[in-house]
Amino acid sequence: MGMIRYYDIGHAEVFIFDDFLIKQVKEGEVIDIKEADEFIAIVKKHFNGKNMAYISNRVTSFSINPLIYKKAESIPNMVAIAVITLSEKIRASAIYESQFFEGPFDIFDNLSDAIAWVHKIIEKENEEQSIET
Repeated sequence: MGMIRYYDIGHAEVFIFDDFLIKQVKEGEVIDIKEADEFIAIVKKHFNGKNMAYISNRVTSFSINPLIYKKAESIPNMVAIAVITLSEKIRASAIYESQFFEGPFDIFDNLSDAIAWVHKIIEKENEEQSIET
């Protein structure tokens, strides 16, 4: 489960692993459609045709347009979103954002729990797809 690729895309750092990515947005940034398009391009490049999950490591304070989750739903192979935060304010924002994503969405206190959860979701999705084919 080693890291495959690292990107510094200006507003955030992105860490690519086998079946998930971790995005860590920089302090004070505003995440909107342009940033969502960059995210989608990275997902398509590394996970084309393969189930994956998005882990948002929220160690800084930033703003996000929750409507980008509708854009994220255009990524058919993104099967889950996990948010990591210890901040009650950021947790409340993530709970609000979860209403805009149709798939599994959960909030965690640490990276280990988030990774374990996304692995379970991806494994379940892969099993269901193999049964269908």
